[in-house]
Amino acid sequence: MNRLRWVGEGDIWELDKSTPVTLEATARAVSNDPLPLGLSRGTRLSRPKQAEFFHRFMATPLIPSFSPLAGGLSLQKVLTFPFPNNWFVSLLGQFDVQRFVSEVKKSEAFVRGSASRLSTLGKQLKDKSLYALGFCSELLLTPEDTLLLSYDTYKCDPNKNPRAKAVFNHKFPLHNLTAEAVWPGLYVDKEGEYWDVPFSMAIDLASLPAESGLSYHLCLHHNSGSPKKFSSVDAVEVPPPASLLPGLSLKSAFSYRANMDLWRGITPKLEACKPYDIFLSSPHVSVSGIIGSVMTAAFGENSIRTKLEKDSEGVGGFSLHLPSVNSGFMADALGRASLTAQYGNFQKLFFDLTRFHARLDFPHGLRFLTGATSVAQELLNSRQPSLEAFQKICPEVSVSLQQQIVGPFSLRAESGIQIDLKNEGNPVTIHNATFAIEYALQVLASAKAVAWYSPKQREFMIELRFYET
Repeated sequence: MNRLRWVGEGDIWELDKSTPVTLEATARAVSNDPLPLGLSRGTRLSRPKQAEFFHRFMATPLIPSFSPLAGGLSLQKVLTFPFPNNWFVSLLGQFDVQRFVSEVKKSEAFVRGSASRLSTLGKQLKDKSLYALGFCSELLLTPEDTLLLSYDTYKCDPNKNPRAKAVFNHKFPLHNLTAEAVWPGLYVDKEGEYWDVPFSMAIDLASLPAESGLSYHLCLHHNSGSPKKFSSVDAVEVPPPASLLPGLSLKSAFSYRANMDLWRGITPKLEACKPYDIFLSSPHVSVSGIIGSVMTAAFGENSIRTKLEKDSEGVGGFSLHLPSVNSGFMADALGRASLTAQYGNFQKLFFDLTRFHARLDFPHGLRFLTGATSVAQELLNSRQPSLEAFQKICPEVSVSLQQQIVGPFSLRAESGIQIDLKNEGNPVTIHNATFAIEYALQVLASAKAVAWYSPKQREFMIELRFYET
């Protein structure tokens, strides 16, 4: 369902985002909204399997996470059941530390004496409202087929409904097929706001990721019920993204990718020392480009998105809305250009890895073409182009920086750069910054434990990732 790659080097399609607001720890992207960035992306490995790995191999009996929407600081622990090797069954428990401390401080008996304090602590620990439980079953039906079933219940928050999910995956020789049903479905928009859709179902067929060449993606998606903001406390009701409204949509996307090395290091590696990550062991400078198109046919309330969004701001693309049959069609081109520079082989003990990545996204090709044509005409006629025309050709910018500190530990930062030429006082702003500490698991060739923090959303999470560069 998603790829774990350095931001910008993976698929151009929407990816799941890691988040500690639910036990499942993932949220899908709102259609047409890019995610906050790669550090907080979801992983292929389910949350219970990640927790089991931390317990067994990294001496971490309790896994911390933090999110204001989840009640603050929480601790997680997983229990696995002895079943055959092709069947993983687990029970993931979460303890609300912040609420526990708050309830203990409120207790009058806690203030009296040591005996009363112990009794108060024991009583509070028995409070079911401090716990959340998640049941997960992952069954390997065949070498190519897997079935995941999960059910999460939240005693700690009576306003949270139980969450259920069923996912079927099939691996074709050159494609991946995924069928998914979730109720409710958790989505995140480009502003980092979370939305619950009462029932969401999708069938997704994607070509296998490739370093270059053609790739494509087909998705049939159905939403049912009125979406609402996740744990909303706002006095003013905010309208949901149009693509989350009830209805059926069929999306097809095609892209072509090309890569080119500007420089590739020839310094020999240390034979007596294995790289901490085999995918980060080659210094280089490279560029890549992607061009493609996306077409969407929508049937239902979600088909009115072209009328709700700000076309005057250049949402762009071709759109057709048919109110008589409550349907619509949208199509647009897209493009991406990126630069990656790495120094070091990630073998030595200190400062042997410095990696920088910059990405320019052009998600609305027609808007860019219109703006570029307008700017060219104005310059040919010796006139100054308008700010609106320049704004249309401004890309969405993302940058990443990773630096080894000592041994397998490295620091990483990612951020988006927003360009708003109409804001004369501050036309360039940084948004959605994310910071992380990574610990490379050298014995697994390319795996890492990542502890990341998002200041904007005030979210903290520790997770496990494989084969990410």
